[in-house]
Formats: sequence, C-alpha cells, structure tokens
Amino acid sequence: MSVNFKDVKEANSVDRVTINFNGVAREVGAGMSLAAALLREGELTLRTHPVTKMRRAPYCLMGVCFECLIEVDGRQQRACMIRVKDGMEVKTL
Repeated sequence: MSVNFKDVKEANSVDRVTINFNGVAREVGAGMSLAAALLREGELTLRTHPVTKMRRAPYCLMGVCFECLIEVDGRQQRACMIRVKDGMEVKTL
C-alpha cells in the first residue's frame, strides 16, 4: 500500500531534522507532529497491539485514540501530540 502525504508548501522548502527511528537515521520535516512526519515518510505502523500483535497506525491524529503510541527518548508518548526535534530517539512498540 502506498501513501503519499504532502505539505501545503513545496516539499523542498520544508526544513529537515534527523531523528533515529528504530535504529536508522531518518530526515523528517521539522516542526511537524511526529506522527505526521513518519506518515509522510511512509511509516504506517507505529506499534503492534499488545495482545493480538496486529499492526497499528495513527488514527485520530489529535491525541484521543492512542493508536500512535510510540517510545520517544525512552518514554511512551502519543506521536501525534509531540513535535519533531533533531536527535530524537524513536522506537515502535
């Protein structure tokens, strides 16, 4: 499945920062929510369900559903509720 999210601005004009996502350095759009930045980079699965092991993706993108729960710098957080910062350590759950 291919998803292509685009900014209102041209993609080349978006400032980029580097985060570490599951051990791999990735350049993402600065100032975006972490969920939106990862979706834009084609990352659809941010966690797996703890019981069924089904892959889960961001759903509401406003902090209600917890589907985008992810580990950021050693703490579990909702990816839609935090802004991308240079040097973040991000891991899927």
